[in-house]
Amino acid sequence: MADENSPHRRDPIKSSVGNVAAQRRRQSAISVGKERRESLVRAKRFCRVSVSGGGGDDGDISLDHEMVIDEEDSILEAQTSSAVQELQTAVAFQGKGAMQKRVNALRELRRLLSRSEYPPVEAALKAGAIPLLVQCLSFGSPDEQLLEVAWCLTNIAAGKPEETRALSPALPLLIAHIGEKSSLPVAEQCAWALGNVAGEGEELRNILLSQGALLPLARMMLPNKGSTVRTAAWALSNLIKGPEQKAATELIRIEGVLDAIVRHLKKADEELATEVAWVVVYLSALSNVATSMLVKSDVVQLLVERLASSNSLQLLIPVLRSLGNLVAGDSRTTCSVLVPGHEITDSVITVLVKCLKSEHRVLKKEAAWVLSNIAAGSVEHKQSIFSSEALPLLLRLLSSSPFDIRKEVAYALGNICVGPAEGDGRPKLIVEHLVSLVKNGCLSGFVELIRSADTEAARLGLQFIELVLRGMPNGEGPKLVEQEDGIDAMEMYQFHENEDLRNMANGLVDKYFGEDYGLEESSS
Repeated sequence: MADENSPHRRDPIKSSVGNVAAQRRRQSAISVGKERRESLVRAKRFCRVSVSGGGGDDGDISLDHEMVIDEEDSILEAQTSSAVQELQTAVAFQGKGAMQKRVNALRELRRLLSRSEYPPVEAALKAGAIPLLVQCLSFGSPDEQLLEVAWCLTNIAAGKPEETRALSPALPLLIAHIGEKSSLPVAEQCAWALGNVAGEGEELRNILLSQGALLPLARMMLPNKGSTVRTAAWALSNLIKGPEQKAATELIRIEGVLDAIVRHLKKADEELATEVAWVVVYLSALSNVATSMLVKSDVVQLLVERLASSNSLQLLIPVLRSLGNLVAGDSRTTCSVLVPGHEITDSVITVLVKCLKSEHRVLKKEAAWVLSNIAAGSVEHKQSIFSSEALPLLLRLLSSSPFDIRKEVAYALGNICVGPAEGDGRPKLIVEHLVSLVKNGCLSGFVELIRSADTEAARLGLQFIELVLRGMPNGEGPKLVEQEDGIDAMEMYQFHENEDLRNMANGLVDKYFGEDYGLEESSS
């Protein structure tokens, strides 16, 4: 093969060490954040029910009686404009019963902003609601009033990007009201509003961080108060989700946060564990400091236990992603998490097998990703997967699953076959593993990847073909590749625009299928 400095030289199938792994974890975290926003567990959450849990006219909305989903938008917008005008009058009123008048006006606006899947936020903003709400959020206001204001702001923040940005004047007061001097219902509703703001994007996250939102939200996560902790954890996961790592590192260094994560993951409450697991996802994806601290705690064991015991997809996704991030660190971190031959390693592989068997494609993909990172570790790690129930499942998925899963599976299978790079830069072959995989029919799956339009997948396919051509005993490699139409697949890249792929494919064809190919066989 080409020498160390040749443009034809390729990295191993996959490495889980150093900056490449860190970059991939960050990219994965950001992509998960986008997927999460489009799923049921959204980055923004519309509030129809009060966090206070109060009943009657002043508490929760009765969805059966008060939701008027089919109400004409124009009527709802007119009512909203009128409600804002009524609030303006109430704010200006200084006579007897002024406080109750403000609360009643705020409650009516809140009801209107909670009555539809698409609340009349634009109408409220055009009528001038934000300055009035900020005024009503001032310190010294009664809790009943603060709760109504925070609820209105929560649903405004759940709207379109420009509607969320309109809350900027209210942010310092919302942050102030999540402090220890506030009542829990008020603090939680303000945290909900801030979580929606943080969910809008990096610009608003940076504003919230610069205004000091991280510390009070972190402190809200410390007690053993389920609803409040869930809301705080959800808001924190939105606040630290990157792409910068500073906030994640600052969060894990706050006294008591790591202990709180461990404590909450131990609880039976799956909703709480879900939100805390999302915090772990972003901590482990973005901060090496956080990753180091997490792997030294009981977090890995708790994640494995959750994977083994739960059937909740909403919980399993962040738990699996967290576990994947933690084993995708540098080799020292990976070896500290997974010690070959120890119970924890067997437990991890067992729960990953469970996920590979799941009907949910996202769990299959995540499990394959985690296994690919384990397989990029030591020879002992590769052997653990090779001798487990995971191997036949991976082989089946390579030939029968959707493309995105097949690509992750290909990384895992490829890594099982290679050890640390040799002196010429090529990955060292583990011949026993390679022969077993090829005999079990994986070659056609890798050839199909070469034919794909995805350059990363095509590179994976070519790298595995190179292993087969170079490493199969008795020179069987070329014949096996030819039988699977591998030559035809590689010749697709003869004039390909991607220079790296073109050179890889042409180099393999020239070396193993040149003008001398087949002469010995024909002469015999």
